[in-house]
Amino acid sequence: MGKKLEKKEFRQYGAYGIIIKDDKILLIKKNGGPYDGKLDLPGGTIEFHEKPENTLKRELLEEVGIVVKKFKLLDADSVYFEWEFNNLLIDGHHVGIFYEVLEFENNIQSSLNIDEVNDDSLGAEFYSIKKLNKTDLSLIALLELEKLGYKLK
Repeated sequence: MGKKLEKKEFRQYGAYGIIIKDDKILLIKKNGGPYDGKLDLPGGTIEFHEKPENTLKRELLEEVGIVVKKFKLLDADSVYFEWEFNNLLIDGHHVGIFYEVLEFENNIQSSLNIDEVNDDSLGAEFYSIKKLNKTDLSLIALLELEKLGYKLK
């Protein structure tokens, strides 16, 4: 039997954009964190004293390269997960505020470098929802797609 890992609580509060066109959804390729290697909704951590809608605009510019012009509140929900990291068992609670992005400017960046501003997006693309598998997605992206009525394999 392996060594028992120390358990640590982790809370994530974020704002996320949902852009769906012709049964395709805009997702980022995640680099690092509990969703490393998964496809995720663009968005991220709400900074101290930052309104969620400002987080949405900032994060979509950083992770996707777009300027959000029009949006509407869609949902708020959360997921729970366990993640092994640095010999710790992370007990995670990820809370998201989700916005439908109705209008944006600029081109979607399909390839991005990781730096001090963009710390986890390798770029964004539209993916056919019908071709996605549950295992391809972050838990929070899966949650919202299923709440929107999509049945994934």
